[in-house]
Amino acid sequence: MKNTIKVERAKKNWTQAELAEKIGVSRQAINSIEASKFVPSTVLALRMAKEFGASVESIFQLEETDLV
Repeated sequence: MKNTIKVERAKKNWTQAELAEKIGVSRQAINSIEASKFVPSTVLALRMAKEFGASVESIFQLEETDLV
């Protein structure tokens, strides 16, 4: 799954630590999600979307390999 978290953070001028604090996770969790090493729960994805003022679908996109 691809994501645009890094881009969304840049738009807000937030660090990974700042986003992590806003949604209640560690900075390492944000790093892992940005690197596509960890897929967030639905609740966490919704929290991120709310903080960014965006839809979950605009932040997270399925890749071809996810559709199999």
